[in-house]
Amino acid sequence: SLALREDGTVVAWGSNSYGKSTVPAGLEGVVQISGGSFHSLALRENGKVVAWGNKNYGQTTVPAGLEDVVQISCGGYHSLALREDGKVVAWGDNGDGQTTVPAGLEDVVQIAGGAFFSLALRKDGKVVVWGNNNHGQTTVPAGLEDVVQIAAGQYHSLALREDGKVVAWGSNSRAQTTVPAGLEDVVQIAAGYYHSLALREDGTVV
Repeated sequence: SLALREDGTVVAWGSNSYGKSTVPAGLEGVVQISGGSFHSLALRENGKVVAWGNKNYGQTTVPAGLEDVVQISCGGYHSLALREDGKVVAWGDNGDGQTTVPAGLEDVVQIAGGAFFSLALRKDGKVVVWGNNNHGQTTVPAGLEDVVQIAAGQYHSLALREDGKVVAWGSNSRAQTTVPAGLEDVVQIAAGYYHSLALREDGTVV
């Protein structure tokens, strides 16, 4: 687990295989954190990324010159960074093409990393997904638009629409893509390994 404190420092606990919960000494000025299967990322207020943990796939080898980053996201064994100019940078495991950013992808406002795939939300409200599609997680539902938020699970994808409704696709082995009937007024979503979460406007969680 990772926690970002108000003073910009990070606290980590739990399994420390590959040193993923050993926060680098002197790390401060952090504004965002993300955890992958065996690695961790931190975005500093200067727009630079710090990574630690498993480096077997290069997921903690931050590309030289990467700066002006506004968002980070860990996939299973890969890392994603969204730059201020709306472009995505990816590194680490590319066995399923999850770090091969689609040519011409721009105007991105949010990113999310799944186990072996990646998602990007464009400012026009459309979703772009690439990487492993064994469970249909990169096959965006036809007509999906007006999306305001995305989330990636192990093998499934989630999208929150402007109207407060959730769309899910990909693996449904644990009913993780079976959106509860009548679910609406959602303001935030999150995807776990085999489950999905939604925060409603009234403060309740589904």
